[in-house]
Amino acid sequence: MARLRALLVAGVAVALLGGLALVTAPPWRQEAVQPPPATTQSSTPPNQAAVVPPPSGDRAQAAQSMLRSRAEALGKRDERAFMASVDPDAEPAFRDAQRALFANLANVPLREWSYTLQPLRSLDPSVLPNVPGAQELWAPEIDLVYALRGADPSPTHRPMGYLLVKRADSWFIRSDTDLLGVGRRTWRGPWDFGPCLVITTARGVVLTHPAREAMAKRVAAELDGAVQSVAGVWPTGWSQQAVVVLPDSNEEMKALVGPNFPVESVVAVSVADRVDTDRGAAEGQRVVMSATSADALSVTALRIVLRHEFTHIAARGSTVDGSPMWVLEGFADYVGYRDSGIPLAQAAPDLNASMLTSGPPGRLPSDEEFRGQGRTLDMAYQKSFSAARFVADKLGEDKLVELYRVLAKTGRVGQDKIDNLLVSVIGLNTEQFVAGWQEYLRETLG
Repeated sequence: MARLRALLVAGVAVALLGGLALVTAPPWRQEAVQPPPATTQSSTPPNQAAVVPPPSGDRAQAAQSMLRSRAEALGKRDERAFMASVDPDAEPAFRDAQRALFANLANVPLREWSYTLQPLRSLDPSVLPNVPGAQELWAPEIDLVYALRGADPSPTHRPMGYLLVKRADSWFIRSDTDLLGVGRRTWRGPWDFGPCLVITTARGVVLTHPAREAMAKRVAAELDGAVQSVAGVWPTGWSQQAVVVLPDSNEEMKALVGPNFPVESVVAVSVADRVDTDRGAAEGQRVVMSATSADALSVTALRIVLRHEFTHIAARGSTVDGSPMWVLEGFADYVGYRDSGIPLAQAAPDLNASMLTSGPPGRLPSDEEFRGQGRTLDMAYQKSFSAARFVADKLGEDKLVELYRVLAKTGRVGQDKIDNLLVSVIGLNTEQFVAGWQEYLRETLG
């Protein structure tokens, strides 16, 4: 989450990528940490869920049938049947948005699009708005289940804050915003922001809008090589497929990564909808690139960015929230720079300058430093990258991968536990590790 640098457009700017907040799995992991409200369903306010008597089977079946018909109409590209699921008396803006949603999805390669309905997780009718002429209102928990063909190994689930209305004995979707005040949000995908342009490659999908076609082609040209490069270090436990989303605006990017995320300060972020580290699985993984700064990346910088973020995707299922950030970020930067030929002094310019004036750092960067800004964040990335390169250069890349796999599963543990694990993998406790890293920096940068 560091400031973006003017030199990013130049070839030499790849040396500055260490602090460009190529944001990681941990802050936005969506199982261990509550996800941002705009990208996942908020918890329901107290006494408003699971307090309603179970609905009749007829109501649940009728509503589910409506949702099933809506999904089938989308697959058949039948706009009339799709719009039949929308309340004819809904606000014109909502009906127009739904019609636009249908059109915007025309070119998206969907392998699955369906809806799940949980009738026993319904909001209390007393919190629902007044809708004139409605026979009945209902707000069950509804998820969109979708997967992109050629990219998603399994479908992902996204919350849809639909208010359902019954008119003339038929159920319709009345709104996807009326329940915001009571904790139900609707997830917004790229198709909610305009027509989608899709480029497919052997290893993934680039999803964007027509205005960003040139950048999408640049990303697509690098996607397969980046996936293969990451697979050379982390070959198992992931699909070796990737989805890169290029939003058109900061508003769209916030919808995809969270409303409080500093999108103006980052060049890319990797996100996931659900992560199960017990099974080593993750759903809905995406790399979302900046709407304002990604276009300025040089070719080499773009390659580093994609490799860094795809490393987080590859290792996501093996990464527990709260594990040491210096390991998580250092490893991703190591893979990002691995094929670049860029020396450490150029990749870590702030650390190099500090070495010349005050010598090596006295300790590894703390997790708190990765939540900082400016030079603090830059240095945290550069220190962690140099520590990862130290392990790879002195002990071998396989040992670095083993160290990541062990430390990334720790979560939030004490220093004694980290010491024991370091010794078990590389034969050094933290103090000895830091001493070896310092000597490496003197040899490499000093």
